[in-house]
Amino acid sequence: MTAHKATPSPTRRRRSGPAHAFDRRVRKGSLWGGTAALVVLGAAGFTAVGWTSADAGGTSAEGGSTASAGPGGSGKSGPAPTGPTAGAGAAAHTSGSPSAGSSAGSSGSPSAGTSVGVPAGPSASDIPASGPGTFTAAPGSGAKAGLGTALRYRVDVEDGLDLSATDVARQVESILGDRRGWTADGHSAFQRVSGGTTDFVVRVATPGTVDKICGQYGLDTGGEVNCNVADNVMVNLKRWLLATPVYAKDVTAYRALIVNHEVGHFLGHGHVGCPGPGKPAPAMMQQIKGMDGCVPNVWPYDDRGRLVTGPAVP
Repeated sequence: MTAHKATPSPTRRRRSGPAHAFDRRVRKGSLWGGTAALVVLGAAGFTAVGWTSADAGGTSAEGGSTASAGPGGSGKSGPAPTGPTAGAGAAAHTSGSPSAGSSAGSSGSPSAGTSVGVPAGPSASDIPASGPGTFTAAPGSGAKAGLGTALRYRVDVEDGLDLSATDVARQVESILGDRRGWTADGHSAFQRVSGGTTDFVVRVATPGTVDKICGQYGLDTGGEVNCNVADNVMVNLKRWLLATPVYAKDVTAYRALIVNHEVGHFLGHGHVGCPGPGKPAPAMMQQIKGMDGCVPNVWPYDDRGRLVTGPAVP
């Protein structure tokens, strides 16, 4: 859920601008209540989602961020910045969720120490509300996906979670390298790295940490949703592991929606609505707020390389 206040040019990388937010005053009741009726639609429409990677470009790679250790560092990043970057844009969204059977889900029970575990097949009550605000970057790097100059990105997982940064990075790279992703525009390209200069960083974090970082840019993610602020693509752990009712049986697909939606904002794409009953929902549609007659879809482009979009919305 996001309130999009401006629609930057989709042909430019998003560097700065007005804030975008998924319902700045999010409440759990409205979040889930508004989509509960869509479970049947979700169950019937998963064939339209089509998670299976379609010729993903490049091997798994990791993204780096300015908040983490530099080249030769340990891969650990310090606490989240305490204030907004001057002129940085912000976009909060409710896209992306875990898929059943995804290997990215963590297993085990909560640790008795400072580490916070996430059991396999968790419920909302199993997911830690907050974490230390520090991150570990996934190691390694990957091949370039797409044409043009590659945007370098890192993948981080908040410390203390029983979640593999390497596994998360593999999924993110597969999403960004898929031929139905943003590289289908003919000029966007991505490469995952683990250090050095980066253009953006994908961070999976507890709801509290997401709220803190997004809140520094005036966004209210309400412990429930994701956001894009400055060079941070913040993924709420709850959404990564639970998805939404429409995607509850295909969490992996919803993870693709999270990444595609938030990275789409970073690239300068604004929100759009459903193009018509029975048509695929655009990746830049706030699907968590309701499908409006559209069928589930998590990709910006279709199998024929056509942009899946709809009418612009605030």
